[in-house]
Amino acid sequence: MSSFLETLRVQRWDDHRYYHHSRINQSLHLISALSFLASYVMLFINPAIAALMAWLVSMTSRQAGHFFFEPKGYDHVNQATNEFKEEIKVGYNIKRKIVLMAIWAASPVFVFLEPDLFGMVEAHTSLYEFMINVGWVWLFIGVGGLVFRVFQLYVQQDLRTGLVWAIKIITDPFHDVKLYCKSPLYLLKGELIDQSNLESRHV
Repeated sequence: MSSFLETLRVQRWDDHRYYHHSRINQSLHLISALSFLASYVMLFINPAIAALMAWLVSMTSRQAGHFFFEPKGYDHVNQATNEFKEEIKVGYNIKRKIVLMAIWAASPVFVFLEPDLFGMVEAHTSLYEFMINVGWVWLFIGVGGLVFRVFQLYVQQDLRTGLVWAIKIITDPFHDVKLYCKSPLYLLKGELIDQSNLESRHV
């Protein structure tokens, strides 16, 4: 168990120090985390609505931070190129995220063309029912993306790495709230880059 927790700690630290320099990105992760926590609650009430919340608010704000605001140049703090960081990333790097987000964006078209999803759901007769069916598809994509990456990591590295990453992803909203709750305040003060990263090269 201690080894498992240590691997989780290292994955969390690497994720923060390599991919969360921007205070805007951190602030968007805070919004994403709060939305994800609301989605977790909604998951027990209405899973389709939970998936809609998670993808439309949580995932879009989270990935916007990475795509548009995180520095892509040479990382002087960690002495690493962006290409190196993308290559060693345990989870979804930018290329994998583009594929996942493309599948997500295209899925409503699939629901429109195949309303009953080959008999798996009741065909929609209203916009609300259409969105609910889209929500079920997005829930499947979310779970499928998690399981698929765990399997990839199992093949490429080992099962423990994949399982630790899955636990990290599931618990990230709780951790992100704790880690980035003050980021909007730093942003309001005009700090665009997390200065603490400059002081914390090692744990």
